[in-house]
Amino acid sequence: MLAGLIAGALIALAVLGWVLYPLFAESRRAPVARPRGPALPPEDAVDALREVEFDLATGKLSDSDYATLKARYTDRALEQLRAEGAAGHDARPRDAESLIAEWRTARAVCPRCGPRPEAGARYCSTCGHYLPATCAQCGHDVTESAAAYCSACGAGLAAA
Repeated sequence: MLAGLIAGALIALAVLGWVLYPLFAESRRAPVARPRGPALPPEDAVDALREVEFDLATGKLSDSDYATLKARYTDRALEQLRAEGAAGHDARPRDAESLIAEWRTARAVCPRCGPRPEAGARYCSTCGHYLPATCAQCGHDVTESAAAYCSACGAGLAAA
């Protein structure tokens, strides 16, 4: 009986050694340099500020960490916004009339129901009527609902 216990204990130790061997053998070998993925783009400071605000609101950040991160990213965000303004972006607010006019021209117009609220619609969401479009290449009106090519210039039409 004692011989059986000793044999079982030896087998258990052998199995344990066999299972744990890769863990100990890995630590003795030199670390292998793993290839890194592509470099990540620089962090957008405005997005980082939003993330910091969200983390504070959800309780992931302490008040002291929040203050530190907010100060750091606020400076970066201001630099980015100033650089964008200097690069030719219009920093002035636009008047409401021009924004409304742009919105109306970007919307499709149903001959039965009028302007549709969804941009790029091919069919009216109210009556189901085909919404005429224009060819991006030549500006010709496309009135066929299943047209894949412009009847005037033969350019392929974008599927929506």
